[in-house]
Amino acid sequence: MHDPDSTILITGATSGLGRAVAESLAPRGGHLILHGRSPERLNELAAQLQPEAATIDVVTADLSELSQVEELVEQVYELTDQLTVLVNNAGLGKGASDTREESANGYELRLAINHLAAFALSLRLLPLLETGAPSRIVNVASGAQEPIDFNDPQLEDGYSGNRAYAQSKFAMVTTGFVLASKLPAEVVTVNSLHPATLMPTRMVEEGYGHTVDELQTGVDAVLHLIESDALEAVTGQYFSIQQQSTAHQQAYDPDVQHRLWELSQQLTGITF
Repeated sequence: MHDPDSTILITGATSGLGRAVAESLAPRGGHLILHGRSPERLNELAAQLQPEAATIDVVTADLSELSQVEELVEQVYELTDQLTVLVNNAGLGKGASDTREESANGYELRLAINHLAAFALSLRLLPLLETGAPSRIVNVASGAQEPIDFNDPQLEDGYSGNRAYAQSKFAMVTTGFVLASKLPAEVVTVNSLHPATLMPTRMVEEGYGHTVDELQTGVDAVLHLIESDALEAVTGQYFSIQQQSTAHQQAYDPDVQHRLWELSQQLTGITF
C-alpha cells in the first residue's frame, strides 16, 4: 500500500532498475528524491516525471567519494525533514574488464560504491528515517555474495571484477543484518534483496552480454520491500526476488558481522 505522504530517496535513479522503480512510484504521489551522478540525466528524468502525481526533487553526487556522500546527505536534509524509505540502489557491476580501480579515498571502487556509500547513507540519514517512522531501508544487493578476506579487504591481491562485486554485496547484506539488530523494527526496518538475475540493464550488458530476467521482475521485487503491508516490522531479512531467502551463511556469523561493521565504520569514519 503506497502512502501518499511518503518521502522516498532512491540512489542510482537515472538508469536501469533505479529509474524503473522511480517511474513506477511517480504516478502514486508522495515525494520522490532521486539521486544520480549526471545533472543532465537527472534533469531529463525529472522533466519526464514532472507531470506525474509525485513531487520530484533531484540530488547529485558521485557515491565513490565519501565527501560527496556527505554532500548528498546535506542536500537531502535541505529537501525534507523526514524519510519514509531509503533505497540503496546505486551500484557498480563487475565491469567489462578485470581491472582493479580505486575511489578518490583510495578504496577498491566496488566496495566504495556498492557498500561504503550505502552504509554511510543509512547511518547519516537515520534521524530522518526515525522522524518518518515507521520507515524502511531497502538494500539492493545480489545473489552474488562472497565473504570479505579481512587480510585483504581492498582486494589488492587476486583481484577480479566478479569477486569485488560479490564481496561488496556480501558486505552490504551483512552490515544490513547488524543495523537491523540495532534498530527497533517498529521504527526502521532494514532488509536486503537480490532483485532478479541479469536484468536488461547497462551494468549487465557491460559485464555479461546476455540477460535472464525481465527488468519488471526486479522492479516488482523492490516495490514489494518498499510497500508491502505484509513486511511491516519485518527486519534483518534477505529476499531473493520476492521470497524471504537465505544469504551467504557467513553473513550470519556474529564474528564476521562484528568485524565487517567495525571495518565499515573505520573506512567511512562514521560510528554508530
